[in-house]
Amino acid sequence: MTRALTACAVLGIASLGASVAAHAATPPAASAAPVQTVTDLAGRTVRIPADPQRILLGESRLLMAVALLEGKQPLARIVGWQGDLPTMDPQTFNAYADKFPGIKQVPLIGKATEDSISDEKALSVKPDLAIFSLAGHGPSRYNALVKQLEATGTTVVFVDFREHPMQNTLPSIELLGRVMHREQQANAYVQFYRQHLARVQAVVNLIPPQQRPKVFIDLLAGVWDAGCCHTAGNGNFGEFIQVAGGRNIAAGLMPGVLGDISMEQIIAAQPDVYIATGSRSKAGLASLRVGALTSQRDAQASLAALVSRPGFDTIKAIHDGRVHGISHNYYDSPYNIVAIEAFAKWFYPQQFKDLDVNQTQSELYRRFLAVPPDGAYWVDGVGAAAPGAAASSAMTPVASH
Repeated sequence: MTRALTACAVLGIASLGASVAAHAATPPAASAAPVQTVTDLAGRTVRIPADPQRILLGESRLLMAVALLEGKQPLARIVGWQGDLPTMDPQTFNAYADKFPGIKQVPLIGKATEDSISDEKALSVKPDLAIFSLAGHGPSRYNALVKQLEATGTTVVFVDFREHPMQNTLPSIELLGRVMHREQQANAYVQFYRQHLARVQAVVNLIPPQQRPKVFIDLLAGVWDAGCCHTAGNGNFGEFIQVAGGRNIAAGLMPGVLGDISMEQIIAAQPDVYIATGSRSKAGLASLRVGALTSQRDAQASLAALVSRPGFDTIKAIHDGRVHGISHNYYDSPYNIVAIEAFAKWFYPQQFKDLDVNQTQSELYRRFLAVPPDGAYWVDGVGAAAPGAAASSAMTPVASH
């Protein structure tokens, strides 16, 4: 009897052990890691990829954002993009090519327009993460490529540095930090950005609206196909003007983010400050030459040629000598905090006399980027200012780095 009970007990223990082993070998579905999601700038809920190693960019100028988070290897995970960077900002492309020659071999999925994109080429690079912009030259929110990529398991996210940068720059960086698994780097840049923005706002918020200068910004001055004058209204560079303490004359003249106004409208508005932007030139046309691999001398000469165009001396700011130029590429870049500081110093040189924009730019590149700034990214007009206006438009010029 005892011997029989012992045998049954041993058999029961063995059966229980086998059951436990089988249970351990097949974990319940409830123990699987939950799928993590994030909301992108288009309001879409998307899955965070587990370990993205193949990143597709729409516009290649999105490299500026990706590079912030990738440190010393900005191109390591990029497997394809459009050709807008070498077309629209060849200086920056060449600066990257000097240090990372492989940039020239990144597969192109299109040129510099949405309708040039090849869905087949985009799919062929087999991305696990695709980063597109809400507006610009790349795939739009409802482009068929979005669904095609998602059908293959690719996570597609939309960011915005272009339309409403003051609202969307930091959320876009935080989004990229999540989906690229670079949260620490994203948080560091967000903190850097907020600290510099707070310094500007602390001064500007004390200035009554009626005492703020009226500003006109001439986008892609001299080379815009529509002639005079392409500008920013309620968004884009217009937001930089506002946050830096200026009154954008175009904000009340056109409803959209970007558009055109006439010379007559500019003259009538009597802007106190004129800012030109530039990134590329056209043969036979005056244009602003600024950015990577550009000398201070060339930048100043190009700005002087722009403001010497017939009729421009009738604009109050140009007549008074409050004339400046800046790289157009801040219009779609998370580095826009540099442009904001430059604007603040131009608008209020006395209040911001201790603000060193060069130092801010140097810190940004030193802490976050692998390719240092090398050129004049912004510039002041010379020789046109009246005695009283010269001091008001003076700013430490950018040295070639």
